Amino acid sequence: MGENSSPLGRSGGALYIHIPFCKQACFYCDFHFSTSLKKKEALIQALVKELELRKDELKNQAIETIYFGGGTPSLLTIDELRFLIDEVYKNYSVVDEPEITLEANPDDLMSPRAPACRTVRQSRGLTKETIFEAYRTIGINRLSIGVQSFFEDDLKHMNRAHNAEEAKTCLQIATQYFDNITIDLIYGIPNMSVEKWNENLETAFSYGVNHISSYALTVEPKTALDAFIKKGDYPPIDESLALEHFNHLIDKTKEKGFIHYEISNFGKPDYFSKHNTSYWQGKPYIGIGPSAHSFRGNQRSWNISNNSKYMASIQNNILPNTIEKLSLKDRYNEYIMTGLRTIWGVSLNKIEQDFGDTYLKHIKTSAEKFIERGLLITSSHLDENKNPIDIIKTTQKGKFLVDGMASELFFLN
Repeated sequence: MGENSSPLGRSGGALYIHIPFCKQACFYCDFHFSTSLKKKEALIQALVKELELRKDELKNQAIETIYFGGGTPSLLTIDELRFLIDEVYKNYSVVDEPEITLEANPDDLMSPRAPACRTVRQSRGLTKETIFEAYRTIGINRLSIGVQSFFEDDLKHMNRAHNAEEAKTCLQIATQYFDNITIDLIYGIPNMSVEKWNENLETAFSYGVNHISSYALTVEPKTALDAFIKKGDYPPIDESLALEHFNHLIDKTKEKGFIHYEISNFGKPDYFSKHNTSYWQGKPYIGIGPSAHSFRGNQRSWNISNNSKYMASIQNNILPNTIEKLSLKDRYNEYIMTGLRTIWGVSLNKIEQDFGDTYLKHIKTSAEKFIERGLLITSSHLDENKNPIDIIKTTQKGKFLVDGMASELFFLN
């Protein structure tokens, strides 16, 4: 997908399935999950029932992407994943060859004791498959592997379940079976030198991965990391160091042929995440499972972040969600927030068409000071129908400040 080509205008929807289980809690994580697997079977049955209850929400659109997120979806067995995928096909219209992504941790993919690594046999009943072959057999064609770092000390400080050797071995084997692999890496770790961060990147490149998602270490309220820093047991986050790491990340990925198509995402051509791109481009999506979010044009919703309450509600045929109707202003602000994070930027033509002259005048006026400071730029290109499109997008200098700039471009009246 080229830099100036935009998926806007493509029809279809996305499906996200939240698997709320983890072996242990990473110190920085504030996502919804449980470390007890006692209710896993009942939760899977509830996911299936929610899929059935919501099958008409995208009845005029085919599912283009299916994403298993969490939590740790690789804690599910092959049979459990196959069951969920089959239920999607049973209840929804699905395009030919949808992108099906599984988030996975290296330890689950490597350990023979992990649920997903239980022996899977081919239809002839003779040959043992690797876990990667088994994933491909049930339709999974993209892996998102949570590496975070290739250094043992970093992984211990994060309380990750895998070790550095497992991460490397996992990628060495996984890349023999999948070419569509993304890995997660965290930068901005206190006291991490640029040289050490560069070694993380070079290690990733050495395995030939075609996509990297990289995020600055952040301190979320009520996490273990938050408590450690307040007690003085862990160094505070250094934003200047994070910026240095971020700029190095941009430079090195560009050298290796990656396109920085979203603030935290870097992909080789044809390896952008179709699922996440649908979020950023405002396409409809359904989120299944506790804490999962959904979006349909002028409304968003989110499920309750409690496994027991979620299951009890679903068993009574009641969707346990909160629905928010989006005003014109809400939709504009959301478009600004997501659009500025991508290489496609914010289309002034779309703003004029979808939101009107008042909003068009507002963004042009609000953006002037950032353009003068070299944080935003305006440019033009032709869309797929050869119509001129005027856009505003961030410069490299402005990328690290994108969230703050977006908030100042919001329409607040």
